[in-house]
Amino acid sequence: MSQPQLPGRGQGPGPGRDAGLPGGGRDGRLAAFAEDGTRDTCPPGAALGVLLEELSGPDCRCDGATDDELIGLLGRWAAMESWAAASKLGVLRELIRRRARPGTGGHRHGDLPDAWDEGVGNEVTGALGMSLPAADKMLDVAWALGARLPGIAARLADGTIDYLKAKIIAQELFVLDDEQAARAEALIIDELPGKTPGMIGRLAAAAVASVDPDGTRKRREQAERDEARVRFWREHGGACALAAYGLPTDAALSANANVNQRAQEYKKAKVSPGATMDQLRVLAFLDILNGVSAAARIAQAEAQAEAQAEAQAGRAGAPRPGQDDAERGRGKPAGHDGCPDGGCPDGGCPDGGSGGRGDGDPVGGPPAGTGATGPALPARINLTIPFATLLDLAERPGESHGLGPLDPALARDLAAAAARSPHSEWCVTVTNAAGMAIGHGCARSARTHQAKRPPPGNRDGPWAFTESDGTGTQTPPDGFGSWTITLPSGRDFAVELGPVPLTDCDHRYESRGYQPSDTLRHLVQVRDGKCTFPCCSRHARESDFEHAIPFDKGGRTCACNAGARSRRCHKVKQSKGWKVEQPLPGWHVWTTPSGRTYTQGPMKYPA
Repeated sequence: MSQPQLPGRGQGPGPGRDAGLPGGGRDGRLAAFAEDGTRDTCPPGAALGVLLEELSGPDCRCDGATDDELIGLLGRWAAMESWAAASKLGVLRELIRRRARPGTGGHRHGDLPDAWDEGVGNEVTGALGMSLPAADKMLDVAWALGARLPGIAARLADGTIDYLKAKIIAQELFVLDDEQAARAEALIIDELPGKTPGMIGRLAAAAVASVDPDGTRKRREQAERDEARVRFWREHGGACALAAYGLPTDAALSANANVNQRAQEYKKAKVSPGATMDQLRVLAFLDILNGVSAAARIAQAEAQAEAQAEAQAGRAGAPRPGQDDAERGRGKPAGHDGCPDGGCPDGGCPDGGSGGRGDGDPVGGPPAGTGATGPALPARINLTIPFATLLDLAERPGESHGLGPLDPALARDLAAAAARSPHSEWCVTVTNAAGMAIGHGCARSARTHQAKRPPPGNRDGPWAFTESDGTGTQTPPDGFGSWTITLPSGRDFAVELGPVPLTDCDHRYESRGYQPSDTLRHLVQVRDGKCTFPCCSRHARESDFEHAIPFDKGGRTCACNAGARSRRCHKVKQSKGWKVEQPLPGWHVWTTPSGRTYTQGPMKYPA
């Protein structure tokens, strides 16, 4: 069926356009998008896209359209979105065909292979800028719609459902064999219009239970086996989230009941007056995980209430006339007193420098809210905090892998929590103007250095970063130097800074064998930050040390020939058609089997 010919832009009014009205008038073709109009439910396609763009106009103001017609335009734009998604999945299926994995027993679903190269996901991430897990899921959906669910694929292409709904159906029906999947598809195919994603999920789950009475149990067991995980992430608002998936139903119900019971105890004890039940459940959830008993939390709340009452009672004694700031306890900003002459030498914080990589662990330190000075960091994380921010001399954001940017106040709080744990590790990284690491050193206990200690009972003294080599030069031009870090607790650490091979390399860290030294491995991790495949977010510490030119082909075990690669990207790099080159030590150029290139540079730290 041929599409109608439509006038191009700049060709004047087309059929049905009322060109004679003031300001160009209303386009008569809009009427077709009213309810029950000829185009209100027409199938999407390229010609419809041209027409929609013309009628929507600049900034999609849809001049002249009635509200009814506006809703019609909205629906057809949504149909075009689904049509584009179906076309994208079709291209993915062709990529699957061309990357069929050899030796997998042939094709059982027409010309679609049942297995394909793992590197296909990497190619998709490079082209679409999406994560590897998301790319893998999209490939699975593309295959399922082409191999087992042609009806669902057709409903996506004609705009009846969108990509999210198609993905939900494909995932729900995954546990069925081909014959059962076809029967389940037939049960739901006419029920899809107008359904929300949640409704469609329940519809598909019911179809699975209908065609395979044991299917619900299989789906549940598979989820408990394959999807069991605890996920931690930072939400858009800046707060964090912690969720568990694939839980056994009985255990999950019991855990939820325990959280609710603890929250009720907190409400009865007025632990946090004015808090909602959801807020109390969050507090109960975290306390249970962190080992804080209900009695300890309630006792702390009572102590805080008493302290607040005493403070309010004492406010009657206002500052007497002439009382100066020092007498009222207003000192210098935190961290200032730890620097020579009461200040930070050249900031004590070189421009572009970042420091304070704190890795706390669950051992040691009081649980959240139980100590006067606050909790120790209860999890191993990686914090990057500019010196000036840590010393309260500037308001530059920090950063944490898995959390993203950290506002200065939160960065200081997390650094203080890490400092309270004796198990934290500290490093200092000096960066160039672009935020790339040029110098780095790991902190070692400085037992011989006698820094001023805070008095007993005060374990939250100032931070101090002081140059300790006696040269008078705080920031050597090549990033070398010796520094002493004094934690708020008074513990001292010595740091020897060495260069990070970034744009050139003198091979000083080169290892003669295949395995790198601990120093070389660590410096490559600091320089790269994460896996060097552009769209892979695996942290460098969780990735392999990998040679660009293989060691058995003459490649050096050196920073100028090495990069952090996740285990998956390491395997992909070694597969047919893939290549990685390092034109400079910190730059990695990936070439895919299609010949496309993607370049990943060094990590950029917060300045």
